[in-house]
Amino acid sequence: MDSEKYWEELNVGVKVVHMACALCQKVQKGLLSNTFDDDQVKSKDDDSLVTIADWSVQATISWILSNTFGSENVSIVAEEDVQTLSKPESAGLLGKVASTVNECLAEASRYGLKGPDKSLGPSEILEAISCCNSNGGPLGRHWVLDPVDGTLGFVRGDQYAVALAFIDNGEVVVGVLGCPNYHMKRDRHNKQQQNHISSEVSVPSPDMLEEGCVMYTRKGTGEAWVQPLVYGDRKYEWPNFAKQVHVSPIDDPALATFCEPVERANSNHSYAAGLASSVGLRNKPLRVYSMVKYAAIAQGDAEIFMKFARAGYKEKIWDHAAGVLIVQEAGGVVTDAGGRSLDFSKGIYLESLDRGIVVCSGIKLHEKLIGAVYASWESSSL
Repeated sequence: MDSEKYWEELNVGVKVVHMACALCQKVQKGLLSNTFDDDQVKSKDDDSLVTIADWSVQATISWILSNTFGSENVSIVAEEDVQTLSKPESAGLLGKVASTVNECLAEASRYGLKGPDKSLGPSEILEAISCCNSNGGPLGRHWVLDPVDGTLGFVRGDQYAVALAFIDNGEVVVGVLGCPNYHMKRDRHNKQQQNHISSEVSVPSPDMLEEGCVMYTRKGTGEAWVQPLVYGDRKYEWPNFAKQVHVSPIDDPALATFCEPVERANSNHSYAAGLASSVGLRNKPLRVYSMVKYAAIAQGDAEIFMKFARAGYKEKIWDHAAGVLIVQEAGGVVTDAGGRSLDFSKGIYLESLDRGIVVCSGIKLHEKLIGAVYASWESSSL
């Protein structure tokens, strides 16, 4: 790959995700300390949650990308819309989103980005959110954003992620994953240190928050990197103490740790447990909110992530794009359960996905799991 290709997209993507992580930390702190009211957490039509952080991050990143690259050159595929915020009875909620966005954009220069000359009004906030309405597809360049992946984890004070990817003609070429509650460093010789990604932790400690990080990569570099979040009055300066991350060398199933989603509605835990047993996985699964599962594998904190959705559930590209590329460039393997690469060129969904998603730190573990899927599928209820 050309050493400069997609560098500007990566550079801006990493910086704006750092900004978004700072925004999310402030909102989450307010939620956990009850300084925000219940009106700032809403349920969507599919019963999933949305918060002021989701809308605020989407507006912030949308504005920065459009301002940096030119709105005519920016196509964004993102999760949130303005249906709720546009209602007359949501004027107060929209005002809180606007305030949150403007506070974040006021800090843009601290991250080496240009903010607005004056505060954005409610209509400009709605426009920034609503212009993220691209459907992606096989042609052209598209940003893919999940402003707060794992919103349930977010409101519970647990793991969540800000996920931003860049797709060029159907291929993910840049991946950035902000993980505000995930440790950047760990003891590679002590598996007990892994409990920092477990969803059993209800409220992150101050030390955990200080360990927040941003992972990132470009396609074809064979490298994935992690940076700590920026705290206090410190300005962001590249490379911001970046360290290269690598997947775990473990290829013995008996020593491997696997991750799966917390929510049973999104994944069949019983089938994954049976599969784990059949290949000799002995460690208790780590049930983790959000794309932090991908970060855990990229950094070597876990070796396997399996997700087998129930019939009728369609995976969306913003839930996987950034994490998939980061794991791959860190040395891992990501396919569907049939062993095929994930296809991000079909629009907002991962169309033609074969049964589920299997992410592994190496080819040996991956081959064993794919073989076990084929051997057991006919007897499953999926």
